Amino acid sequence: MHWTVLLISAVLEAVWATALGASEGLSRPGPTVLFFIALSLSMVGLGYAMRGIPIGTAYAVWTGVGAVLTVAYAVAFTGEAAGLLKVLFLVGIIGCVIGLKVVDSKQPTRERQHNVPEAGRPPL
Repeated sequence: MHWTVLLISAVLEAVWATALGASEGLSRPGPTVLFFIALSLSMVGLGYAMRGIPIGTAYAVWTGVGAVLTVAYAVAFTGEAAGLLKVLFLVGIIGCVIGLKVVDSKQPTRERQHNVPEAGRPPL
């Protein structure tokens, strides 16, 4: 469930990043409202996902997926150039995100539950 929420939050990150660009410095009401709604939902989802996914992994996946989707949207709908190197680097980001998921799923449950303090150790 945490991974599903994290991926939804990453999609919302791409939505708010795109809306921020379309808002022209928060001067256009429609994109500005969309920006704040998507930003809020994305942050709430990221926070929830971090209950079951280590912070470093969750944040890297959130930003990576969000960045790839933002660039893909810009290429598909706004005419941003998509050269071979850009596509190669985006594929690299996707590969790294998949790698983080694979590595995280191989960790023992105790290590993944980073917010559960060990005996005698205060929580962070």
